[in-house]
Amino acid sequence: MAHKNDSKADAKKNAVKKGASPITSPLSDSDRDVTGRVLQDTLLDLIDLHLVAKQAHWNVVGKFFRDVHLQLDELVSAARGFADDVAERAVTIGVSPDGRAATVAKGSGVPEFPADWSTDREVIEAIVEALGEVVTRLRKRIDETDKTDLITQDLLISVASELEKSHWMWQAQLA
Repeated sequence: MAHKNDSKADAKKNAVKKGASPITSPLSDSDRDVTGRVLQDTLLDLIDLHLVAKQAHWNVVGKFFRDVHLQLDELVSAARGFADDVAERAVTIGVSPDGRAATVAKGSGVPEFPADWSTDREVIEAIVEALGEVVTRLRKRIDETDKTDLITQDLLISVASELEKSHWMWQAQLA
């Protein structure tokens, strides 16, 4: 009997090595593919958003340094949490998420942030632009999941809601 179980375990390991998912999906193959792509694209944007916010956090200077510095920490935490939620949803539907640096660099739609000191106003403007782009892309993905997976759509709606709120709070500082 042990031999039979060993062969099943070996078959499963071989399937994983060949790229087959060890996680079954509650979705049809086509719905999983569409939803998985949406989740992967969202993951890349969220990872990059948290990296951009952290880069800004380390390099912000100016009169409002402390307030902006602390608000950036809040954005970093939120983006990291959302990225984890999105990646775990992908796994739940049998899609392996890819958050490697090279993948993020190739696939993110977040505008690039400079590698040097930035004034508090420059940082705020850059974060407003980054959040605006992420929200715009996220809203398109919400529409894409309308027919493929309402649970994923619900997750994306909740992420968009929080990012839109953050976008408003960052914009208010420029008024």
